[in-house]
Amino acid sequence: MDDPIEVLITLAFTDEQMKQISAVSPRLSVDKIIAHNPEEINEDVWKRVEVLYTNRVLPKPEQAPRLRWIQFHWSGLDHALSEPILNREGMSITSMSGASATQMAEHAVMMMLALGHHLPDVFAYQKKSEWPSGRWDLFSPRELLGRTVGIVGYGSIGRQIARILQDFGATILATKRDVLHPEDTGYTLEGMGDPAGDLVNRLYPPQALCSMLKVCDFVVVTLPRTTATRGLLGAKELAVLKPEAFLVDISRGEIVDHNALIQLLKERKIAGAALDVFPVEPLPADSPLWKLPNVILTPHIAGFSPHYDSRATELFTQNLQRYLEDLPLYNRLDLTLEY
Repeated sequence: MDDPIEVLITLAFTDEQMKQISAVSPRLSVDKIIAHNPEEINEDVWKRVEVLYTNRVLPKPEQAPRLRWIQFHWSGLDHALSEPILNREGMSITSMSGASATQMAEHAVMMMLALGHHLPDVFAYQKKSEWPSGRWDLFSPRELLGRTVGIVGYGSIGRQIARILQDFGATILATKRDVLHPEDTGYTLEGMGDPAGDLVNRLYPPQALCSMLKVCDFVVVTLPRTTATRGLLGAKELAVLKPEAFLVDISRGEIVDHNALIQLLKERKIAGAALDVFPVEPLPADSPLWKLPNVILTPHIAGFSPHYDSRATELFTQNLQRYLEDLPLYNRLDLTLEY
């Protein structure tokens, strides 16, 4: 009989979710220890663990000699890249990319509709209890039908945005690191996303970002935060946007240059923005963004869903099965690319 595989989960999964994970194979010995730092876990436990499912709780390499695979609970892993355990030879590291794609895509499309249909202005008049005159000029929308939407980063979230927008009649453009391989080899919920890469009208390499931006009516940023993406949308890139363009950012802070963006918004050189992520979080109370009338701010909530843990459990169980069968794991981290 094959040796048992010790699996440690450091998050508060439900009993039902734990049963679902254990049911993958009788070889699995699954333990749950809710922890916020590695010191809360006994040294003897660390010595036995082969598979770790965690948020941020990581052992030192010498603490976990048998550890072979770390499955993170979130998609963004930039917070963990400097951890020594990730660089151990033979270590597999996987993210939760795809588990939050549906809710984040819905958030992005909601923001495009809200901006295009002038909801900030609608709510401002509502707050004043005022029925405005000149309603046609004030509220004629920029519909998605016939518009061009540019997605900066065609990963799981960008692909789900493209799927939703099919029924709106928009033209979809996107940037992708490797445009010669439009397919998605990461995890995708059944019936979701764009696994074959055929829902996008045109793909651009990152070097052609400005060429894409200048023809877009809506731009959605969905990139991971890496050394290469920090500051990717700076003053030069933002300056090529149309005056009537809207920007939606659901990626990570520091990818969009907020100083340059604020200046463009103040001068009405772009029509507006919806921002869910910021260089400093919480967003400081003295940020000019709070008072700009053409901006919608949300406090980093695009990925929230009451179904997240269930979707995460499903991805983890599929990856466990692949691990047992010695198949490539979904969403493996490439330390060179940082995602």
